[in-house]
Amino acid sequence: MLTLHIPEERIPVVIGNKGKTKNQICKKCNVKIEIESDTGQITIFSTSKNFDEYGALKARDIVNAISIGFSPERAFRILDEESLFQVLDLRNFTTSANSTNRIKGRIIGEKGKARRNLEELTNTFISIYGHTIALIGNYEDTKLAIDALMLLINGRSHKTVYEMLYQAKRRSKVEKLQLWEN
Repeated sequence: MLTLHIPEERIPVVIGNKGKTKNQICKKCNVKIEIESDTGQITIFSTSKNFDEYGALKARDIVNAISIGFSPERAFRILDEESLFQVLDLRNFTTSANSTNRIKGRIIGEKGKARRNLEELTNTFISIYGHTIALIGNYEDTKLAIDALMLLINGRSHKTVYEMLYQAKRRSKVEKLQLWEN
Protein backbone atom coordinates (compact mmCIF):
# COMPACT_ATOMS: atom_id res chain seq x y z
CA MET A 1 0.00 0.00 0.00
CA LEU A 2 1.34 3.42 -1.01
CA THR A 3 -0.12 6.77 -0.02
CA LEU A 4 0.50 10.19 -1.52
CA HIS A 5 -1.08 13.62 -1.48
CA ILE A 6 -1.74 15.59 -4.64
CA PRO A 7 -3.11 19.11 -5.22
CA GLU A 8 -6.90 19.14 -5.22
CA GLU A 9 -7.03 20.86 -8.63
CA ARG A 10 -5.21 17.88 -10.21
CA ILE A 11 -7.60 15.20 -8.83
CA PRO A 12 -9.99 15.45 -11.83
CA VAL A 13 -7.04 14.90 -14.20
CA VAL A 14 -5.98 11.76 -12.27
CA ILE A 15 -9.55 10.45 -12.41
CA GLY A 16 -10.09 11.42 -16.05
CA ASN A 17 -13.30 11.65 -18.05
CA LYS A 18 -15.74 9.09 -16.56
CA GLY A 19 -12.85 7.52 -14.61
CA LYS A 20 -10.92 6.60 -17.75
CA THR A 21 -7.42 7.64 -16.57
CA LYS A 22 -7.80 6.05 -13.15
CA ASN A 23 -9.06 2.82 -14.73
CA GLN A 24 -6.14 2.75 -17.19
CA ILE A 25 -3.65 3.14 -14.34
CA CYS A 26 -5.37 0.34 -12.39
CA LYS A 27 -5.44 -1.99 -15.40
CA LYS A 28 -1.89 -1.38 -16.65
CA CYS A 29 -0.24 -1.52 -13.21
CA ASN A 30 -2.40 -4.21 -11.52
CA VAL A 31 -3.43 -1.87 -8.72
CA LYS A 32 -6.52 -0.51 -7.02
CA ILE A 33 -6.65 3.24 -6.39
CA GLU A 34 -8.72 5.00 -3.73
CA ILE A 35 -9.02 8.78 -3.95
CA GLU A 36 -10.14 11.09 -1.14
CA SER A 37 -11.35 14.07 -3.18
CA ASP A 38 -11.67 16.44 -0.23
CA THR A 39 -8.11 15.90 1.09
CA GLY A 40 -6.19 14.99 -2.06
CA GLN A 41 -4.99 11.73 -0.50
CA ILE A 42 -4.52 8.83 -2.90
CA THR A 43 -3.96 5.26 -1.73
CA ILE A 44 -2.60 2.63 -4.12
CA PHE A 45 -3.01 -1.10 -3.44
CA SER A 46 -1.37 -3.91 -5.42
CA THR A 47 -3.92 -6.38 -6.82
CA SER A 48 -1.52 -8.91 -8.32
CA LYS A 49 -1.55 -12.40 -6.80
CA ASN A 50 2.12 -12.24 -5.76
CA PHE A 51 1.81 -8.69 -4.33
CA ASP A 52 4.10 -7.21 -6.95
CA GLU A 53 5.19 -3.79 -5.66
CA TYR A 54 6.66 -2.83 -9.05
CA GLY A 55 3.21 -2.07 -10.44
CA ALA A 56 2.28 -0.06 -7.35
CA LEU A 57 5.50 1.97 -7.63
CA LYS A 58 4.88 2.65 -11.33
CA ALA A 59 1.27 3.66 -10.54
CA ARG A 60 2.56 6.01 -7.83
CA ASP A 61 4.97 7.60 -10.30
CA ILE A 62 2.20 8.01 -12.91
CA VAL A 63 -0.16 9.63 -10.38
CA ASN A 64 2.68 11.84 -9.13
CA ALA A 65 3.57 12.86 -12.69
CA ILE A 66 -0.04 13.81 -13.42
CA SER A 67 -0.23 15.75 -10.14
CA ILE A 68 2.91 17.71 -11.09
CA GLY A 69 1.39 18.82 -14.38
CA PHE A 70 2.00 16.13 -17.00
CA SER A 71 -0.89 15.05 -19.19
CA PRO A 72 -1.99 11.44 -18.63
CA GLU A 73 -0.66 10.53 -22.10
CA ARG A 74 2.82 11.73 -21.20
CA ALA A 75 2.65 10.24 -17.70
CA PHE A 76 1.89 6.77 -19.12
CA ARG A 77 5.32 6.82 -20.78
CA ILE A 78 6.67 5.98 -17.32
CA LEU A 79 5.47 2.43 -18.01
CA ASP A 80 8.12 2.05 -20.73
CA GLU A 81 10.91 -0.16 -19.43
CA GLU A 82 13.62 2.40 -20.18
CA SER A 83 11.74 5.46 -18.91
CA LEU A 84 12.76 7.35 -15.82
CA PHE A 85 10.66 9.80 -13.80
CA GLN A 86 12.69 12.43 -11.96
CA VAL A 87 11.54 15.36 -9.78
CA LEU A 88 13.66 18.37 -8.79
CA ASP A 89 12.52 20.63 -5.95
CA LEU A 90 13.58 24.21 -6.69
CA ARG A 91 13.48 25.07 -2.98
CA ASN A 92 16.69 23.04 -2.63
CA PHE A 93 18.48 25.52 -4.92
CA THR A 94 16.98 28.87 -3.87
CA THR A 95 16.58 30.88 -0.71
CA SER A 96 13.45 32.89 -1.51
CA ALA A 97 10.20 32.71 -3.43
CA ASN A 98 11.48 35.46 -5.76
CA SER A 99 14.53 33.35 -6.65
CA THR A 100 12.30 30.34 -7.32
CA ASN A 101 10.05 32.38 -9.62
CA ARG A 102 13.07 33.85 -11.44
CA ILE A 103 14.52 30.38 -12.05
CA LYS A 104 11.14 29.03 -13.19
CA GLY A 105 10.97 31.94 -15.63
CA ARG A 106 14.43 31.10 -16.99
CA ILE A 107 13.51 27.44 -17.46
CA ILE A 108 10.10 28.14 -19.03
CA GLY A 109 11.31 31.03 -21.18
CA GLU A 110 9.24 33.45 -23.18
CA LYS A 111 5.96 31.75 -24.17
CA GLY A 112 7.47 28.38 -23.14
CA LYS A 113 10.23 28.51 -25.74
CA ALA A 114 13.12 27.54 -23.43
CA ARG A 115 11.22 24.54 -22.04
CA ARG A 116 10.29 23.40 -25.56
CA ASN A 117 13.92 23.73 -26.68
CA LEU A 118 15.12 21.73 -23.67
CA GLU A 119 12.54 19.02 -24.38
CA GLU A 120 13.52 18.78 -28.05
CA LEU A 121 17.28 18.83 -27.47
CA THR A 122 17.19 16.28 -24.64
CA ASN A 123 14.33 14.11 -25.95
CA THR A 124 12.55 14.35 -22.58
CA PHE A 125 9.25 15.70 -21.30
CA ILE A 126 9.53 18.54 -18.78
CA SER A 127 6.82 19.90 -16.50
CA ILE A 128 7.15 22.90 -14.19
CA TYR A 129 4.48 23.02 -11.48
CA GLY A 130 4.64 25.01 -8.25
CA HIS A 131 8.17 24.69 -6.91
CA THR A 132 8.98 21.45 -8.75
CA ILE A 133 10.41 20.48 -12.11
CA ALA A 134 9.62 16.96 -13.32
CA LEU A 135 11.19 15.03 -16.19
CA ILE A 136 10.25 11.87 -18.07
CA GLY A 137 12.72 10.23 -20.44
CA ASN A 138 15.36 7.53 -20.69
CA TYR A 139 18.32 7.58 -18.30
CA GLU A 140 20.89 9.32 -20.55
CA ASP A 141 18.44 11.93 -21.83
CA THR A 142 17.11 12.68 -18.34
CA LYS A 143 20.65 13.06 -16.98
CA LEU A 144 21.49 15.44 -19.83
CA ALA A 145 18.30 17.45 -19.17
CA ILE A 146 19.11 17.69 -15.45
CA ASP A 147 22.64 18.90 -16.29
CA ALA A 148 21.13 21.57 -18.56
CA LEU A 149 18.60 22.58 -15.89
CA MET A 150 21.36 22.85 -13.28
CA LEU A 151 23.31 25.18 -15.59
CA LEU A 152 20.22 27.40 -15.96
CA ILE A 153 19.56 27.29 -12.21
CA ASN A 154 23.17 28.37 -11.59
CA GLY A 155 22.77 31.35 -13.92
CA ARG A 156 24.40 30.21 -17.16
CA SER A 157 23.07 31.78 -20.34
CA HIS A 158 20.60 29.90 -22.51
CA LYS A 159 23.09 30.07 -25.39
CA THR A 160 25.73 28.26 -23.30
CA VAL A 161 23.23 25.59 -22.26
CA TYR A 162 22.03 25.02 -25.84
CA GLU A 163 25.64 24.75 -27.08
CA MET A 164 26.33 22.11 -24.42
CA LEU A 165 23.22 20.19 -25.51
CA TYR A 166 24.17 20.37 -29.21
CA GLN A 167 27.66 19.07 -28.39
CA ALA A 168 26.20 16.21 -26.35
CA LYS A 169 23.83 15.36 -29.21
CA ARG A 170 26.72 15.29 -31.71
CA ARG A 171 28.79 13.09 -29.36
CA SER A 172 25.85 10.71 -28.99
CA LYS A 173 25.45 10.43 -32.77
CA VAL A 174 29.17 9.74 -33.23
CA GLU A 175 29.09 7.06 -30.51
CA LYS A 176 26.09 5.38 -32.14
CA LEU A 177 27.83 5.41 -35.52
CA GLN A 178 30.96 3.89 -33.98
CA LEU A 179 28.86 1.11 -32.48
CA TRP A 180 27.49 0.27 -35.92
CA GLU A 181 30.96 0.29 -37.48
CA ASN A 182 32.42 -2.17 -34.97
